[in-house]
Amino acid sequence: MLLALGGWMDGGLVSTGTVRHVMQVFHAAQIGQIDGSGFYVESFPGSMEVAALVRPEVKYRRGQIVRYERTANTFHVSETARLAFFSGKEPNLNWSVFSSCIFEVVRRLGLRRIVFIGSFGGAVPHTREPRLFGSVSHEHLLPLLQLNGIRLSDYNGPASFATHLLWEAPKHEIEMLSIAAEIPGYLQGVNPTCIAAVVRRLAVILDMAIDVSPLRCASTEWELKVSEAVEENEELAATVRKLEEQYDNELIKEQSE
Repeated sequence: MLLALGGWMDGGLVSTGTVRHVMQVFHAAQIGQIDGSGFYVESFPGSMEVAALVRPEVKYRRGQIVRYERTANTFHVSETARLAFFSGKEPNLNWSVFSSCIFEVVRRLGLRRIVFIGSFGGAVPHTREPRLFGSVSHEHLLPLLQLNGIRLSDYNGPASFATHLLWEAPKHEIEMLSIAAEIPGYLQGVNPTCIAAVVRRLAVILDMAIDVSPLRCASTEWELKVSEAVEENEELAATVRKLEEQYDNELIKEQSE
C-alpha cells in the first residue's frame, strides 16, 4: 500500500501529489474511506483567521449549498498493478484508532507492506535533485533503502502520524517503509520537480514502470518560473547559490569516500 498524508509531512504536496500521480497512472478505483469524525479538530476559540485553518470548506450558489467538504481519507486499489493506496490527512486526535483502521484494511486486502511518502523542508536548492531519507519497521528492510540511494534517517524531534504507523506496524505483522524527500525550505506550494524525483525512485523500489512524462513537463516549467523569481531577489539568489555550493561539495565528498 502506498500511503499519503496531508499536513505535517506534505510540504510541496510531495506526499499527496506522488501517491495521486501513481493512482492516476494505474487507474485506481476507490474501495472505502475512513470517516473523519472524532479524528480532527474542526473548530476552536480564536480569531476568524485562525479558526478558518481547521474548519470544513463550504460553497454557496444563489442561497444553496453546492459543496461541503470535510477531510477525505480514502482507500483505492489497482488490480492491474496489484497496489492499494491510502490518501488522507494526518489526524489530530485518536492516532491509535485511526491507525487501527488502516491496518485493518491492509489485513483484509492481504497486503504485506506499506510505503509512506513524505517530505520536509531542508537545505536542498530547487536546482538540484532532492535527497531522500528513509526509515523502516524491520531491520531486514534497511538494505532496500541503501541499495536505492535513500539515506537512513537520524531524525530526532516531534513525531508524525507516519512515525506512529511505523512503530505499530510490527505488532500487526506488517512491513513498512517511510521515505521523506528533502525539499527547498524557502519555497511554498506544489513542487512538481520533487514529486517527479520521488516517483522515479519509487518506480525502482516497486520494480514497475510508472509514466512520469506529465510531471517532467510540469517540472521544467516550474523550475524556470522559480529561477526567474529567485533572480529578481538578490538576497534569495545569493542564498540559493550558497545552497548549491554546499550541496555540490557534499556530493563530491560522498562520491570520494
